[in-house]
Amino acid sequence: MRLAIPNKGRMVEPTLHLLHDAGLVFDEHDRSLVARVQNFDLDILFVRTNDVIEFVGDGVADLGITGIDLLAETGAELPRIRSLGYARCRLAAAVPSDAPHQSVEELAGLRVATAHPATARRFFAERDIQVDVIPISGAVEVAPRLGLAEAIVDLVSTGSTLVMNGLRPIGDVLESEAVLVANPTARLEMGPTIDAIDTFKLAALEGMRRTIDGLSKEVARAQEYVQRARTAELAAAHTDGLVAELSLPIKEE
Repeated sequence: MRLAIPNKGRMVEPTLHLLHDAGLVFDEHDRSLVARVQNFDLDILFVRTNDVIEFVGDGVADLGITGIDLLAETGAELPRIRSLGYARCRLAAAVPSDAPHQSVEELAGLRVATAHPATARRFFAERDIQVDVIPISGAVEVAPRLGLAEAIVDLVSTGSTLVMNGLRPIGDVLESEAVLVANPTARLEMGPTIDAIDTFKLAALEGMRRTIDGLSKEVARAQEYVQRARTAELAAAHTDGLVAELSLPIKEE
């Protein structure tokens, strides 16, 4: 069985962590295209992010890890085995901070630059909003500044990139995260094996969830401790101040 995963980008590190946490033993190298899993009948293919869906759809790979945004853009109808819960982001419409527009409906008649033209066209068409979608690859955020478009549709994680480029979001187009997909034929013919791999991943995801929950509790306890310490420090300072005031010598008339 073959599993295709991205070799670059935001999904690489969490994907490798997930596979290793699932108990799969393999070595990955920067220039390696294939890694043989030592304890399971599986080859891991390291391919370009945009090629994962094509590899799975054509049957070159039986499974693949990709993003919902990429599935939506290509229109590929691949069986989704599981949502993986990482590489979460959203495809959002944004305009310059000083623009008057407050909603996607107000973009009617304007130019919208994006690296996801198919998804953007479908989104606006479904809402009967007439816009001129301008396909662009890379540096989408600078399109309004260069006069290429009045708005953009781009991937947003924290929103810091939009702020740095003087933009603000006015509406979400699509929610995205990493997902495990399968070739339709492989899903039918290799169901038990795929289910076994899914079980490994599910166990790893549960472990990751417990780790995150544990860290969250530790952070909460640390914050509570700091808050108590600050409260005690303030109380002590206040008490010291009162003692100092009471200790002042009384002036005789």
